[in-house]
Amino acid sequence: MEELFKKLNIKPKDLKLYKSAFSHSSYSNEHKVKSNYERLEFLGDAVLDLVVADYLYNHYNEKEGEMTKVRASYVCENANYAYSTSLGLEKYILVGHGEEKDRLKKAIVADIFEALMGAIYIDLGFATVRKVILDVIVPFINDEKVSFFSDYKSSLQEFVQTEQKSLEYILVNEEGPAHDKRFTVDVIIDGIVYGTGVGTSKKEAEQEAAKEAINKMALSK
Repeated sequence: MEELFKKLNIKPKDLKLYKSAFSHSSYSNEHKVKSNYERLEFLGDAVLDLVVADYLYNHYNEKEGEMTKVRASYVCENANYAYSTSLGLEKYILVGHGEEKDRLKKAIVADIFEALMGAIYIDLGFATVRKVILDVIVPFINDEKVSFFSDYKSSLQEFVQTEQKSLEYILVNEEGPAHDKRFTVDVIIDGIVYGTGVGTSKKEAEQEAAKEAINKMALSK
C-alpha cells in the first residue's frame, strides 16, 4: 500500500484505518474483524459531497439547480469507479474466501474510493483529504470528453412537472445478502408503470427506472 500512499502524496498515521477502508464485509466476517469499509464509505460520501460542492461554488457561476446536477455527475457510482480504477485501488480490496469473483464488482470498487476518503479524513484531517480529492477529481471535471452520469430522475421530474402528471417510485423487490443486495424499482407516472430499474442501491435502481421511462417517452413521441 506504500505505493498508493506515495501516489496520493500522504503520510498515514493509523494504518488500521486504511486496512478497514479496503476490507469488504465478507473479509471482516471471515476473519472476525469488527470493522469493514461500510462506515468509512458513509463518511467519505459526505466528505466528497462537500469538497465537490465547494469546488463548484468557487469555480462555476451556475444556479443552484445546475450545480446540483453537476455535483451528482461527479459524486456517483460511475464517477467513483473511475476515480478508484485510476488509482488502482481494486488491487488492495480484501474479500472473504470464495468471494474473489466479487472483488472487482463495480459497486465495490466505487465504494472503496469513498471509504478511502473517509479514512484519510479521519487520519489526516479535512485539508489533506480535500487536496487528495481535488487532485483526483478536478482532471476529470476539466476533461470535456468525460461524462459519467445523467441525472435521469431530475430530468423525468422536470418533464412530469411540465405535463402536470403524478410521479412515484415503488420498491418492488429486494434480494441478495447484505453485502450484495439487488433492488428493483418501478417508476409510475399517472398510475402507469413507465420503467423498471435494477441496481445495487435503491438510488441506482431509481435512476435506471427513470432512464427507461425517459427512453420510452422519447420513442413514443
